[in-house]
Order: sequence, then structure tokens, then C-alpha cells
Amino acid sequence: MSNDHPKPFHIAILGGGTAGWMAAIYMQHKWQDKNIHITLIESPDIGIVGVGEGSTPSLKNFFDDVEIAERDWMPRCNATYKVGIRFDGWSSEPGFESYRHPFPSQLDVYSSNGLGQYCHLRRAGFDINPHPDQFFIQSHLAEKNFSPLSADNFPFTNSYGYHFDSGLLGQYLSEVAVDRGVTHIQGEVFEVTQNKNGHLESLLFKNNDSLYADFFVDCTGFSGFLIQKKLAVPFKSFSDNLFNDSAVVMPTAAGEPLRTETISTALSHGWAWDIPLTNRTGNGYVYSSNYCDADAAETELRKKLNCLDSDTEARHLKMKVGRVEKYWSHNCLAVGLSQGFIEPLEATALHIVQVTILEFMLNFEAGGFTDKNRDKYNQIINNRFEGVRDYIVAHYRINSRTDTAYWRDNANNQSLSDSLIGLLNAWTGGLKHDIDQEIARQNIGSYFPLDSWRILFSGYGFFPKQPLKAVNSDPSLFDMAKHRDFIRGCALNYKQQAHQL
Repeated sequence: MSNDHPKPFHIAILGGGTAGWMAAIYMQHKWQDKNIHITLIESPDIGIVGVGEGSTPSLKNFFDDVEIAERDWMPRCNATYKVGIRFDGWSSEPGFESYRHPFPSQLDVYSSNGLGQYCHLRRAGFDINPHPDQFFIQSHLAEKNFSPLSADNFPFTNSYGYHFDSGLLGQYLSEVAVDRGVTHIQGEVFEVTQNKNGHLESLLFKNNDSLYADFFVDCTGFSGFLIQKKLAVPFKSFSDNLFNDSAVVMPTAAGEPLRTETISTALSHGWAWDIPLTNRTGNGYVYSSNYCDADAAETELRKKLNCLDSDTEARHLKMKVGRVEKYWSHNCLAVGLSQGFIEPLEATALHIVQVTILEFMLNFEAGGFTDKNRDKYNQIINNRFEGVRDYIVAHYRINSRTDTAYWRDNANNQSLSDSLIGLLNAWTGGLKHDIDQEIARQNIGSYFPLDSWRILFSGYGFFPKQPLKAVNSDPSLFDMAKHRDFIRGCALNYKQQAHQL
């Protein structure tokens, strides 16, 4: 499609929310010099799911890509900075009851080798403490409630994400999109027409209006109105190794001081999130309805929050965990919950949304705005979904809790991918090569890198039952006392986030 195309190429995005408006803004921004017209259609009656109020650092990349400043959007969305996630109660191993998964920092170049060496020594049977919290600057910042933004004269940067009100973020993005030229229609679509080749042609509204488009983006949530219902793309459930299918959500008052991390606390039949916003704390309990009913889940969450007698209403949600087999089918792209959902444990939902949109635009344009690269694209997103899924499954598979059938069944679950089996075997000594080589062999470092796997395994206190053969096994090669002083010294260049919002 050339710039002088006689007729605009029309893209219709069905569904708003964060995913729909991100798609609209990305396409409008990246293709503003193309003869492309973008319309977003949303029903005024559709609510926000509200289980995605934290992000990975990829969300900052989105705002940078489309030139939206933090000073503009963060106050509007009650947003706070996020340097990582703390996991409480996922392990019963002494000394490993809690650990942090920090986001990357340029300072990690001084930390990664130390963690790697300590993990290796512990796996080889040395009496040494490899707990990951002591190695990384961002874990120290989280402990002190410090912002990831350093003093101007400190020449190192940190990757960071955000906590935010998902409803307010969707509203803010809609305003930006419309201001930049995206057409916004509020209306209820009840039918979609197709041509003889099965391609979608037009949306039919209940008020008898219709809208023709050349390409469609499905952001209709779990219903998958276009991709699943109309185009009949099969859905692949992840219930065999991701048991959670429900959530109960309720807010509490904002904390003081404002934390810079999400807290994930293991409960009887799942886990609870604790997300700090400037005006409130977001709380929710993600659980499996096969082990716990809604009333029991709400009671357990209220007990955790010390608000059994509170008048605050709790919202109950069902989650459809899995993915469609094809994200791009015919002339339709599924984005957000319509393409699939992996539970919010590592806050990867918007990361997958972003990758889905960017990879599509790259492949669509490289293919001359045709379906030339459709199969290649679907495989790329498939790999991303499965890679993220494996990392989440590992949290459950290596847990050492025995207090409920839920945790015992997760620990005994044998429904694992070949990729995850390979990683577990590499870590515990079942392979001749180590986990760094296994990650490289599988080419999966772009999903979760080596440090993330080391942090997960060592954070749980998950080590081989039989010591591995040690190589370079001198514990004095890394001076932990000197490293702790280095981290503390670096942290003098940071402030509590309340001073930087």
C-alpha cells in the first residue's frame, strides 16, 4: 500500500479498554504518514476487568514510543513507580519464605555474576546463602520504598514499570487517541458480515448503522467476538497446569509510605496481590474454583486485609486462562483478553499486548499490508505466550507448601512443557549442561532472561537434593560484604517515591 493510495485503508478496532486504545495510539502514531484511517468502536456498557493494574517495564517503552510523558499520564491515573514484585509465602524452605523479582538495572552487571556464582556453589553443596534479594539494587530500592529515578549525577539507569488505575488509564488513552485523529464511536455491535472468502467486511450496530473496514482488531475481551465467535479460531485452555480461573477484588486505603513494588502473597488456594496507588491500594485474590468457592475466597481475602466487617463491596471475576491458536486470522487481529490471558502473577498482560501490536505492525507493513507474513507472525506470538506461560507455571511447580491440596497438586503436576522440563533438569543436574546453556539452546532469553530464572529458583530455595559437581568453587571469588556496601552506597542516589510523583 503506497502513500498515494486513492482510498484510505480503514482499520476498525472493536473494543476499548487499555488494549484497544494502546492499539489505536500505536497504529496512529507509527502509520501517521500512511493513508490509514483508524476507528475504535466500544460499547458504553462494558466494564473494566481490573486484574491488570501493574506492568512490566515494557509499558514505559510504550509511552516513550508514542511520546506520552509521565508527568501527563501518571497523575491522571493515580500511578506509582514499580521496581519489581515481592513473593511472600510461596516457599516453606527456611530462609526463603519471601523473595523479590526485581526489574533489570544497568547496575546488574555488578550483581549477576555474584548471584550466578552463589547459586552454583549452593547447588554444589556449599553452605552458602544465595538469596537473590542481597544482590540487586532494585530489591534494595523496593525495601526502602525508593523510586527507580536516580539523582541526575548518577550515571546508571533502572528499568521500571508502573502501578495504575486501569479504568483511568483506558480513559486517558482514549483522550490521547481521539486528540491524535482516531475516530471514536460508542455503539453496540450485534453482527459482523463476511465476504465469500471468510474475511470480515462490516460491523452492524443495533441502531441499524453499519461500518465497513479493510482490517479489524478484536479487543472484545474474553468473549473474542470476532476472532473466536465469528471466525471460529479455536481456544487452547491452559487449565492443565495453570489452575486459577477466578478472582475476587476489593480496594483498601492507600498505604504510607508509598511502596514501589507489587506484593504477591500465597494463600490457601491461590495468591493475593497488593498494588499501591496514590489514592488506594488495589487488592485481589486469584484462586481456583476447583478448590475454593467464591464466598470462601472472599472471606479469606477479607481476613488477610483485616476487614471482615467492612462495608466495602468485593467484585467477583471469572478468568479464561489460555490462548487462541491464531491471533491473526483472515483480516482480523486479536489483542488483549480476546487473544488469551495468562494469570496476572508477573504482570505480563500489557507486555503481551504491546508485543502483539508491534510485531503485527512490523509484519503487516513488511508484507505490503497483506497477509504475507501472517503464519510467521502467529508463530512469534505463540512462542511468546508459551514462554511466559512456562515461567508462571514454574512458580507453582517448584512450591514447597503442603498445607492444602491446591499447593500439593501444583507441586506434583506433571503437565509441563518440554521447554520447562529442560530448564528444571538443567538447574537440578539432570543435564550435562547448565541452565544458561539451556536457555541459549532454546533461544528463550528474550522472554525471561537467565537472571529471572536464577532469581526464581534461588528465591524459593529450590536446589538439587544431591550436590552437583563444583566448578570454580571458591566462595571467596565474590566478596558479598563489599557488594552489600556497594549497593547501599548506590542507593544514596535515590529517594522515596512520594518525593518524585
